[in-house]
Parts: sequence; structure tokens; C-alpha cells
Amino acid sequence: MALLTFELPDGTTRKVDVVQVLNAGYAGRSQDDVAAHVAELAELGVPAPSVTPALYPVSPYLAQHTDQVRVQHGRTSGEAEWALVVDQDGDLLLTAACDHTDRELEVHGVAWSKNASPDVLARRAWRLADVQERLDDLTLRAWVTRDGQETLIQDGTLAELLTPAYWADVLRERGDLVPGTVLISGTIPMAEGVDQFAPHWRVELTDPATGETIDLAYDVVRMPVPIG
Repeated sequence: MALLTFELPDGTTRKVDVVQVLNAGYAGRSQDDVAAHVAELAELGVPAPSVTPALYPVSPYLAQHTDQVRVQHGRTSGEAEWALVVDQDGDLLLTAACDHTDRELEVHGVAWSKNASPDVLARRAWRLADVQERLDDLTLRAWVTRDGQETLIQDGTLAELLTPAYWADVLRERGDLVPGTVLISGTIPMAEGVDQFAPHWRVELTDPATGETIDLAYDVVRMPVPIG
């Protein structure tokens, strides 16, 4: 399992012994937009989900605080997301996340692609209750860096995605809203014409009301070529 530690704005920390990780997919607030996205992915060979929104369990050890993600080839990329974390006392935390995904595996199975690389989580978090009233105003952005040039690749607000409350209800009905649960939100659209297969990703979740930002960043590192 993974042991994560999150710092809250008041300087206290919450330790989370991760017991399960669930990645939401096709989780836009507008399901008409989701249907259009499914059709676009189908043209690229990505199999359509049987229902939307979807929910993919991934191995608990894939929830990580890390500044380096190791991959087997050059067609992997991140996705800017928020994460709902149930701490050891059952309190709900909100933080930034980046779901690093294997795009080669994605055409064979989305669930497989989600299990190929870590879900990188920020080291800071907010109590969900403290930002609940202004969730839709929170911004979510991601940048990629190649050859020293940083480019904005994702830029939106949480209003574009199904809410933490929606997913908390889903987990509660399943009996899964338990300490150590991490749910990753699903992502917002990527900018056209930006190369997502970059060697560095950075994500920010910002509260415009306070100016506070939760961020993470990591390098994407190719592993050696296998023998055999």
C-alpha cells in the first residue's frame, strides 16, 4: 500500500494509508460533451465505455507523491485532475492530481492504461468542507515542458467536471467511502496542437477567492530498453 501525507493550510498534516484508488473517466458535467469525446476517441481506436461516467479501480500503490514517473515508451501523458481523499478519521480532503496514462495501452483497454503509471498527488490539500461553497470557481490547469519551453495544455474550472459530492455519494452507495480511499476526478479537455507526450508535467489547482494554489510537478523518464 501507499502512505501519503498531506499538509493543510493551517500547517497540520493528515496521513493517509491508501487502501483503494478509483479513477473516474468520462466524468464531464455535460454528458453531451462526454458523448462527443467518446466518439472522437473511438476514431483513434479507444474502446467506448459501457456506461458513462465510468470508474476504474487501480492498484493502491499507484497513488504517489513523486517528482519522477518512469515509463516504457514515448506515448504516455498526464491528465490534470482533482483528487478526493478520505483521511484516517473519515474527513474528506481535496487536492491536485495528475493521472499519468499509457496511450498505447489505452486502445486495448482504458483500465489497463490507468494501471500502467502512477496517479501523482500533490503534497498539500484542503478540507473539502472549507471550499465546498465555491468549488465550481476553482481552476485546474496543466503545463507541459519540452526543450525548456513550458506550454499550457489544460485550462478549466471544476464546473466542467462532476462534483466531489457526486462521487462521494457513489462511493457511499458502494460502501467504498472509507478511510484510505482516493478517487481521481477525470480530466478536462487538452488544448489542440500541444504535444502531450512531453518530458515534464505540472498541474495547479487554484482557489481564486484566497489565491491559494495546490500544485505538483514531475519528470517523465524513459526506462532502459528491455533485453529479450
